[in-house]
Amino acid sequence: MNKNQKLVSLKIPEKVLGIIEFYRKDKILNNGFVFPELALVDEKDKKAVLDATRCANKNLNKYLGRIAEKAEIEKPLTMHISRHTFGNISGDKISIQMLQKLYRHSSITTTVNYQSNFMHKDVDDALENVIGF
Repeated sequence: MNKNQKLVSLKIPEKVLGIIEFYRKDKILNNGFVFPELALVDEKDKKAVLDATRCANKNLNKYLGRIAEKAEIEKPLTMHISRHTFGNISGDKISIQMLQKLYRHSSITTTVNYQSNFMHKDVDDALENVIGF
């Protein structure tokens, strides 16, 4: 991951392991990488890694667009949208400090501002208290 140029190690959830296992043969063929765009990149060349990552992201977005079309999903489907989907699903379930770590934001203020788009429970509860008599 190269967001904010911060290295991070995340546990792979069980549900994801099955998907990754499907691509294991590709990983062997691609010099240890799942995505072929990264197979020939010198890992020490940061610009080359960034360019290849962007290329992989662009390709993934293209494929996600095709999937959305076949699934008759009318909204855009991209890797960035998946980040927003995570924010929306996590809502009030994960502490803001943990979300900061997961998003790799340097400032908690960034996380609060970002997450405020998805956290509606307090507002919904307050509104219900007022008009829910």
